[in-house]
Amino acid sequence: MAKKFPMNPPHPERICWGCDRYCPADSLACGNGAGRTQHPAEMIGDDWYLHGDWGFDLIASDRPDAKRD
Repeated sequence: MAKKFPMNPPHPERICWGCDRYCPADSLACGNGAGRTQHPAEMIGDDWYLHGDWGFDLIASDRPDAKRD
């Protein structure tokens, strides 16, 4: 089962987002020498999930702007 994809992680630059392993950026297990895959928030911005079809359904608690009681 795939891990839940974080919407806005605190330090996305520290992790490779290319697969479900989420390897440290300096120790890629599956990249075969390739570079780190960036998190969409690094490329598009914090509201990246609002643009395009990312293939997952958002529930209210997933949204960073959701109001907390």
